[in-house]
Amino acid sequence: MATSSSQPVVSVESVRKEYELGGTVTALDGVDLTFEAGSYTAVMGPSGSGKSTLLNLIGALDTPTSGDVVVAGENVAALSEAARAALRGTRIGFIFQTFNLMPRLTAVENVTLPLMFDEWDRSDRRDRAEQLLADVGLGNRLDHLPQELSGGQRQRVAIARALAADPELILADEPTGNVDTETGNEIMSLLRDANNRGNAVLLVTHERRIAEHADRVVNVTDGVIERIEQVDHDTPVAGEQR
Repeated sequence: MATSSSQPVVSVESVRKEYELGGTVTALDGVDLTFEAGSYTAVMGPSGSGKSTLLNLIGALDTPTSGDVVVAGENVAALSEAARAALRGTRIGFIFQTFNLMPRLTAVENVTLPLMFDEWDRSDRRDRAEQLLADVGLGNRLDHLPQELSGGQRQRVAIARALAADPELILADEPTGNVDTETGNEIMSLLRDANNRGNAVLLVTHERRIAEHADRVVNVTDGVIERIEQVDHDTPVAGEQR
């Protein structure tokens, strides 16, 4: 469950990640980073900078070559695949650029999926999903399939799904990449709402305008952290009016 305590929800310690692609490619090189509970951080960098690799490690989708990634008190590399799946299902909410909705399931059925890890009663799962879809403005689209929804609506379903189990951490990978600017601003507003309710949010983006919605921006270049900035929200985000 989301928490407002000051304990880190993620600790990345001396993490190195290498891939063998006709030779050794270093995607991350000695990264140290902490994400506090209830924080809102953007990781920004160009394509190939290592930001998506970092997201995959924190999301327990991969393990580091060396170093430690600790999520919600669990060292990801020390977990079995089943335990990593359970961590992803109950403690982490995912939002992807390509939505990653199950095409044969309705909006409400997609949102109930994470709740199956916590063994919720079927009717309680449905009630929770309906409320979340109403919260993101899709109360009248409960039984629509993904192909019957616009890109922005699909991303709203993905956000509702990410929030279903009230995870400590929400990982958003380029969540505005497949929607127009206006819809993108609405998506970012929903992420801020989630953060205000106590969910830590980690956003990966290559766009400065999107990164500045967060409270902290971690700039990654060639697998290393170049600098970390605190965002001044008294200054308007580019392209927006305050």
